[in-house]
Amino acid sequence: MRKNQSDVPAVPVIQVIERMFSLIDVLASREEAISLKEISEKTGLHPSTTHRILNDLAVGRFVDRPEAGSYRLGMRLLELGNLVKGRLNVRDAALGPMRELHKLTQQPVNLSMRQGDEIVYIERSYSERSGMQVVRAIGGRAALHLTSTGKLFLAADDPARVRSYATRTGLAGHTRNSITQLPALERELSKARQYGIARDNEELELGVRCMAAGIYDDQGKLVAGLSISAPADRLDEGWLPKLQATANEISGALGFKDGVAAATPAPTTSTPSASV
Repeated sequence: MRKNQSDVPAVPVIQVIERMFSLIDVLASREEAISLKEISEKTGLHPSTTHRILNDLAVGRFVDRPEAGSYRLGMRLLELGNLVKGRLNVRDAALGPMRELHKLTQQPVNLSMRQGDEIVYIERSYSERSGMQVVRAIGGRAALHLTSTGKLFLAADDPARVRSYATRTGLAGHTRNSITQLPALERELSKARQYGIARDNEELELGVRCMAAGIYDDQGKLVAGLSISAPADRLDEGWLPKLQATANEISGALGFKDGVAAATPAPTTSTPSASV
């Protein structure tokens, strides 16, 4: 059963986490670096305890040490904060258009973003009438090269970054249709760049195909992907213009001015193929 807000403890139940929060609050109260002695005095923690916790936070880049014996908040907090901000802004802009697209297609509509070598699903519009079980819930992850949205992000990378991704991940497959060789992936990404859309033809889940279009922010940066998932025999190429228009609408709400519709009509796909 989901807990009510009143059921959540007012303070952390793990002592070291409570101390960590206190240290972060002290660091957040000052723009400049603070000495270990002053941090210890403000939190009431013993200097050795303060030192141990701060050093562990520094390992995770939550705290920086600009010089010996002084500390300030680290860049990792900024990175996480920007990630949360980006997700919230994109989700808010996308929710209404996603619901409208779902009404049109009666199939799951997914919003996902890149995090490292994976995409993470941050929102989904679907209903039981789609006839397709939703396997990956909000918060679920998948490798970039196995998903339509993930391919959009890889297509936005330069060739050297794509090769590095292939080396890191080994291009592990999930199904017999998964792209597991770099030359085939590079051809797939070339199509994504040309047409402005990408596909997953039963590469992540057998029996499921997807098509995705990119969502861009006010700086023209690809920040998310909007995709339609459907049983392999029901994915309708007629949905493609509406998918792109919906992605453009969301991009416009984020401040993007030029639109991202494909410059060339995307080819239709009659049968699933890992190289399409």
